[in-house]
Amino acid sequence: MLQKQSRKVRIDSMVDSLKRQTRRHFLNRCPLGLAGLATASILGTSVSDRVIAGERVPADSRSRGRVKHVIYLHMAGSPSQFELFDYKPVLAKQHLQPCPDSLLANQKFAFIKGHPQILGPQFEFEQCQQTGRYFSSLVPELRKISEDLTFVRSMSTDQFNHAPAELFLHTGSPRPGSASFGSWALYGLGSENENVPGFIVFVSGGTNPAAGKSVWGSGFLPGIYQGVQCRSFGDPILFLSDPPGMDRSSRRASLDSLSRLNRIHAADFGDPETQTRIEQYELAFRMQVAAPEAFDLGTETAETLEMYGARPGENLFANNCLMARRLVERGVRFVQLFDWGWDVHGTGPHDDLNHQLVKKCSEMDRPVAALIRDLKQRGLLEDTLVIWGGEFGRTSMNEARNGSKYFGRDHHPHCFTMFFAGGGMRPGFDYGATDEFGYFVTENRMSVRDLQATLLHMLGLDPYRLSFPFQGLNHRWIGPTDEGRINQDLLA
Repeated sequence: MLQKQSRKVRIDSMVDSLKRQTRRHFLNRCPLGLAGLATASILGTSVSDRVIAGERVPADSRSRGRVKHVIYLHMAGSPSQFELFDYKPVLAKQHLQPCPDSLLANQKFAFIKGHPQILGPQFEFEQCQQTGRYFSSLVPELRKISEDLTFVRSMSTDQFNHAPAELFLHTGSPRPGSASFGSWALYGLGSENENVPGFIVFVSGGTNPAAGKSVWGSGFLPGIYQGVQCRSFGDPILFLSDPPGMDRSSRRASLDSLSRLNRIHAADFGDPETQTRIEQYELAFRMQVAAPEAFDLGTETAETLEMYGARPGENLFANNCLMARRLVERGVRFVQLFDWGWDVHGTGPHDDLNHQLVKKCSEMDRPVAALIRDLKQRGLLEDTLVIWGGEFGRTSMNEARNGSKYFGRDHHPHCFTMFFAGGGMRPGFDYGATDEFGYFVTENRMSVRDLQATLLHMLGLDPYRLSFPFQGLNHRWIGPTDEGRINQDLLA
């Protein structure tokens, strides 16, 4: 009996201690957060020195940015730059010749073994008369809009496996747990539409990227800033519709009751994720009215559907591109499209340059070009930044894993190509260069940190001051040091 009473006293003491801590947390932080939320509701979410979820976004980390919306098209698995945009005649001349020793010294590869052979481009290239650029026959529609594109041909990363490279690119860390670009954008700027999420994600190609959903997670930021994965057919979010037998008034009444319980729980325990849960329930309720219209591709004209190659009711990359335009048109801050299937190693017909890459380009070229044209003709491209790329590049040599007869390229971190459109980028501009083999950067190297700093700057956010306190550190997207450089050369 005495042992049970002693145990009960210890438990009561622990509970009282936790209550005192969470009460202190609530008194210290929540009034500030509630005041900020009230101010934001009166003045709009773009109010300077905005206070969200009890954390302050510093006023000196914000300025008037050109970019209001971002559409990020990530080709998961990393396309081969040599078959798309980087024309290297030397590779064609030395096709299947032994690779020069200078490219192999002190190099690590994910899969290449022994002494590989140079692999020439597998497709013809045609020069664009307006810009002088060379484009592969796989991307004829992108060649037609060459004047609208800004190319960075000297991107580099320090990761050469898919998941760490994707995490580093999108979250600033090769390990899970950090906040993604879309979450930082939403945290810094807020959303322009309270009836749909401010950060929306679409996935095509049959599976998530190698790093999983961490690449659109909020990490250490409050959960209200994480990306919301949606579908381009049926209900955009599963179980968004009311179940049979429940009307809207009943749904509202049940949510009000649930909200009161959650607020009592938040007051008692001070868990910020409870506030996230409240906001998610309320957003889902508002989305039941707004989402059907926003996500209904059937309202588009036949000409628009044809331009994109979209087919309502199917899970297509083309549908997702059209959906991205519809969402930024309605004020969504950040739309992320992940398209899986670009990891072409040449181990078999399923990942061969002459089969799988052809398939992926036929699915990508037309809708991406249509998206940029569509944004431009609607006057949305001026303040919408479109980003296209993978997580790293591909090697100049053939992988030939286990003696495979198919052609493919291994992972390559030293240089890769990305392109951009709109948002104040210099159209028709090429930045950076690589050697004749496309193996090392020879001019204007641009690191992932440089890219991250430049993108935040374009949004009007100071990459060096925008931070979030977590576990005793002020975390930033660009990492703990100031190695990221804002690239002014890219900006119009």
